[in-house]
Amino acid sequence: MNEAAASGNQLDLYDLLTQPLHEEMYKRQSFEFMNELSEGQQLLLSYDYVQTQVLQGGFIQFIQNGYVSLLLSLPGWLEDIGANEMSKVIDDVLKVYVLNRERLDTETSVEDFAKLYNEFKEFEILDNEFARLNDETIHQILDYALEAIEDFAIIK
Repeated sequence: MNEAAASGNQLDLYDLLTQPLHEEMYKRQSFEFMNELSEGQQLLLSYDYVQTQVLQGGFIQFIQNGYVSLLLSLPGWLEDIGANEMSKVIDDVLKVYVLNRERLDTETSVEDFAKLYNEFKEFEILDNEFARLNDETIHQILDYALEAIEDFAIIK
């Protein structure tokens, strides 16, 4: 842990903190595992799922894959660590989702899924904002993790 933090390589530290959480989630095959985590770990794991999905296929992919519940607590957690711009992006995603929930929650064919990107152009703007703010947000999460390491890892 100290080596990853001292190396200055944020990706190493991020991976060190997220990988055990993903491994346990994979073993259990259930998001109920989140209830056993600290708020810091929940923030980290939720954000990592969002990041992976959104940077690959946008918020539409994230929502269509059934992960929208991971967004619910993110705005508050992100504000708590000073990531106010990203908090606003996630809040805006939730607003668009709520206004279009019926359409976005509908199971789609590959063709219909592709049409969602044309139908919901507002997500393109939010996807771009997310990508723009992502590195800074990870930095803020890691700064918080180093300040409150007991929320993220057991140090021996």
